[in-house]
Amino acid sequence: MEAVLVTGGAGFIGSHFVKRLLRTDEVAHVTVLDALTYAGHLENLGTAFFSPKLTFVEGNILDAQLVDDLVDRSTAVVHFAAESHVDRSLINAGGFLATNVLGTQTLLDAAMRHRIEKFVHVSTDEVYGPQVTGCAREEDPLRPTVPYAASKAASDLVALSYHHTYGVPVCVTRSSNNYGPGQHPEKIIPLFVTRLLQGDPVTLHGDGGHVRNWLHVEDNCQGLERILFDGQPGEIYNLGAGTELTNRELTDMLLILCGAGPEAVTYIEDRTANDRRYAMDCTKAMGMGYRPSRPLSDGLAETVEWYRANPNRWAPLLRNPHAPTPTVTLAPATTERRTSHA
Repeated sequence: MEAVLVTGGAGFIGSHFVKRLLRTDEVAHVTVLDALTYAGHLENLGTAFFSPKLTFVEGNILDAQLVDDLVDRSTAVVHFAAESHVDRSLINAGGFLATNVLGTQTLLDAAMRHRIEKFVHVSTDEVYGPQVTGCAREEDPLRPTVPYAASKAASDLVALSYHHTYGVPVCVTRSSNNYGPGQHPEKIIPLFVTRLLQGDPVTLHGDGGHVRNWLHVEDNCQGLERILFDGQPGEIYNLGAGTELTNRELTDMLLILCGAGPEAVTYIEDRTANDRRYAMDCTKAMGMGYRPSRPLSDGLAETVEWYRANPNRWAPLLRNPHAPTPTVTLAPATTERRTSHA
């Protein structure tokens, strides 16, 4: 790949993926497009920001002219940029639909015009909806239950329609819950870790029996890289580690790692539409050589140590935990854009 455009590349998963791409000789240049909203930070890129192979552009994926310019200079697109927090989607569904659906469509239009070689659309296991038993396969119907998941399911379908209708070489990946160093402290693992390290209590919804599958961010990025180079256009790939835990079991592990006792946990009323269980069958990706390699116990220990050693990275983010999602407009952006060429 001569030049890869990574949207949302200053976010949690995107920044880990960018650093991975910069380490490979198979990519000559990486351009990051990120709006730097509350969950995106240049600090996530670390020293990678200064790589001669990297160009950083601050901007919104709804800015059609900017997107067109960047896609025109790229041979592939890996699309992470999205509003992704379920709780926020319950109070601002419109912002999620605008960014996740129309933003994706803006990128796809540019990819179609400029005959991009590969378009990897990064999605989530939540589009399948709850799995009472068994595991969702790529061909299973989508049954999202909350606005966030619905917006991602819609963007998946739009992306695949551009492949079938216009020949855009789209691959869709759906990953289970990611965790690891540098995640914004609104998701359950960094939220609980940062609270416990400060001696604060944590709260579990309902009975704590909701089941999630956990995947280290580097294992997800390994799968995404494989799909970028070897994925077949028009195909969907589930990416997970097969590590299922109830939220209560996960919390127990975090209590031990953070040196806290069971008295730090309280239970509150369950969240609206809180799906009981997500699970995916990842046989298809594994048939391509995808192999998650980080045991959850090791990955969690590494993650807790990162938050313990880097309070300067996460403590400021906790000062306004209810910060609103950014205002999204459908008109092209007219404000000045900052571009940094390392």
